[in-house]
Amino acid sequence: PEGEIEIALADIWRDLLGIERVGRHDRFFELGGHSLLAVQLLSRVRQELGVEVPLNQVFSHPGLSALAEAIGISAQSTLGAIVPVDRDQPLPLSWAQQRLWFIDRMDAQAGAAYHMPGALCLRGRLNVMALQAALDRIVVRHEALRTRFVAIDGQPMQIIDDPHPFALQHQDAAGMATSDLRQCLTDEAHAPFSLATGPLIRGRLLRLSADEHWLLITMHHIISDGWSIGRLVDELSRLYNAFAAGEADSLPPLAIQYADYACWQRRWLSGPLLQSQLDYWVVQLQGAPELLTLPTDRPRPAQQDYRGGRIPVSLDQATTAGLKALSQSRGATLYMTVLAAWASLLSRLSGQDEVVIGSPIANRTRWEIEPLIGFFVNTQALRVDLSDDPRVVDLLDQVRQRAIGAQEHQDVPFEQLVDALNPTRALNHSPVFQVMLAWQNNPPSSLAMSELTIEPLDSDYLTAKFDLTLSLEETATGLTGSLEYASALFDEETVQRHWDYLCRVLQGMVADDQQTISGIGLLDETERRLLLETFNDTARDYPREALIHQLFEAQVEQRGEATALVFEEQTLSYGELNRRANQLAHYLIEQGVGPDCLVGLCVERSLEMVIGILGILKAGGAYVPLDPDYPRERLAYMLEDSAPRVLLTQAGLLESLQPLVSGSACSLVVLDAFPWADSTWDTLRETNPKPDATGLTAQHLAYVIYTSGSTGKPKGVMIEHGGLVNLATSQCQQLQLNSNSQVLQFASFGFDAAVWEIFIALSHGACLHLPSPATALIGGTLAEFINYYQVTHALLAPAVLTSIPPDRILISLKTLLTGGEASSERIVRQWSSGRLLFNAYGPTEATVYGTVYSCHSEEANSPPIGWPIANTRIYLLDDHL
Repeated sequence: PEGEIEIALADIWRDLLGIERVGRHDRFFELGGHSLLAVQLLSRVRQELGVEVPLNQVFSHPGLSALAEAIGISAQSTLGAIVPVDRDQPLPLSWAQQRLWFIDRMDAQAGAAYHMPGALCLRGRLNVMALQAALDRIVVRHEALRTRFVAIDGQPMQIIDDPHPFALQHQDAAGMATSDLRQCLTDEAHAPFSLATGPLIRGRLLRLSADEHWLLITMHHIISDGWSIGRLVDELSRLYNAFAAGEADSLPPLAIQYADYACWQRRWLSGPLLQSQLDYWVVQLQGAPELLTLPTDRPRPAQQDYRGGRIPVSLDQATTAGLKALSQSRGATLYMTVLAAWASLLSRLSGQDEVVIGSPIANRTRWEIEPLIGFFVNTQALRVDLSDDPRVVDLLDQVRQRAIGAQEHQDVPFEQLVDALNPTRALNHSPVFQVMLAWQNNPPSSLAMSELTIEPLDSDYLTAKFDLTLSLEETATGLTGSLEYASALFDEETVQRHWDYLCRVLQGMVADDQQTISGIGLLDETERRLLLETFNDTARDYPREALIHQLFEAQVEQRGEATALVFEEQTLSYGELNRRANQLAHYLIEQGVGPDCLVGLCVERSLEMVIGILGILKAGGAYVPLDPDYPRERLAYMLEDSAPRVLLTQAGLLESLQPLVSGSACSLVVLDAFPWADSTWDTLRETNPKPDATGLTAQHLAYVIYTSGSTGKPKGVMIEHGGLVNLATSQCQQLQLNSNSQVLQFASFGFDAAVWEIFIALSHGACLHLPSPATALIGGTLAEFINYYQVTHALLAPAVLTSIPPDRILISLKTLLTGGEASSERIVRQWSSGRLLFNAYGPTEATVYGTVYSCHSEEANSPPIGWPIANTRIYLLDDHL
């Protein structure tokens, strides 16, 4: 009865939309998302009411007409009826088909990615003749399965072949090994199709025994979609059972065919009608990020690689119920809530405030096309804004509005949208979006064939058209589905971790819908402990109370006659360097220099530069490097800000520096006029000053280096002896550093890279080479210097390495560190062969660097920042800490 149908339908809507009771019909429209639920509604109507008619006919029932009008479903389409067209005229492709036709011609690697294979194990008494007859009838019934695609005058057209038998290949597989059988599945799925010659559906029947067969059927996506597979399964079941029983075909005739739809789409989705919907999408997506930069396990290849992997995913019933309740409270659907969570996770993983997610829709809102096999599915691009860290409820409201707007403008073919947006074309990723959320709500179908037990066969055939595709459906046990990934980018372990994160986001949304998205923790206790504790378990023994110059003094005791410094034609042994530094130190002590007292050092690259550094440290002071090449204003600011007690310099710089310190308490000392060999200096002045006399400890300052600062104003970073001693001693073995090493001092001593160069050499008895300013130029000149002095260890920025001609072979260079800027895959390939290559990272505040990564030539990725060095902890945080 009409009244009972309306009541039952209202109950179905109440359950699907998650509302407690149904009042006026416009409540449905107020909740929105009606088009998204149309397929689910039809499925439930069929299941619960036993109504086996198209959707619009359900709503044309007299008792439901008001409801149909309220939720936007009408028996009369504003786009006009789809009617058969003359087959003698040229038959254009639909917009979706045209896109696949172009992809097929342009990208040979994409072919198998658009195959739709299926495999079934049939156990029992198979009627092979009935199976062949059923498949033959399906091919006759659906013109799409007999269609080829040929270029005529440069334009692709549909060519519909006359009815012909289904191409079912029979193969005797009795006694075949399981591995060979599995290979048959893979081969069948990968075998290419020719869009021009066809056919674009094929099958293979493997006979394992009299009572076991494997049926393999593969279609090209250009003639099929997910809904079509359900139609194929339903029709195969009905036809096989009828033919096996000696009955006739009972399927109702089809009013139209796919080619009629393609012509209708071309006719109606153009001009003002298309433009009005297209304008909506252009406004929605204009300025959206074109690429979602997720962290990947490997760099994105130059051309899209369609190899894929897939993991099964599921969400328990309790969490699913909680999500439905949350959806109800905001007038949203379960799909919308999952979309919001997926978008928030992608935003957090990528660090981007906006993400665009693709979402396929069945695109079968018209009753005429519902029973057809063909490529109808359309794709929507949903843009989600996560700037300003929204609360869960606010994000849900935003996503709900976006999803409703998308459904109200769902007629625009995605291909037309891409043309209108005209994004930057790239061969290595799909346009507009690279991540999908597929909500599986196709009508349920099952293959039931008389006297047969049927089991699906899982194929090893896996492809991925996008970086990530999350496919979900609601079942009695909760949400289930899969997470498909591009294996060229991701490892399975990474994708599993992403799913675990998404589960925690969903659970967090249910637990507290008033919290901000960033407030939902992604890590479980095990991973949190791994990241915060295990990875940071870097405690190592080192001389905690030692001073950095004491490591140098220990080398003096062992290697006093060994060469410590080389600058142009000048050299100093460890003993000579120590004596000169001691003389300077005693003088500075007399000038009142002691612990945490700042001493400026403004000198050209020279032996005096290193003598000055050591002398200041031995006196107990902290040196402040002042590069004489800095602009006068910067030097003036640094001198004013640090207010050094003493400024060490050279005679050639004296005139320019005196005005900068006039009026201050800073005294000037000219190092190249210092009385190193004055007879008035007794031998005691050549002995090491005793730290005990000055109270100097490892917690006192060693140096203050000025960086540009985040505001552009220089800021002085204060570093203690303890951090410097840890840096100098923590990596000796890893860097293969010893007393025979030759270390390059390349960086300006105003940068902390010079700290590493100087002290990594002098604390281990190595020889430190200082190029003159002219030689320190990058490129071939630097390469000549390294080869001439047989340099074994260097720290060079990627830009410097790039400047060295590829044909310059640096045989002596055994250990190379790069840092100061992001390294690259190219740097790793060129510089890791035959030597140790390390990528070092860390701010000046972390004592030169805090992490290091050992690079290898076989790696095809830009190097990460690596692991924390000894006695160092690192935390990688997002914008919300």
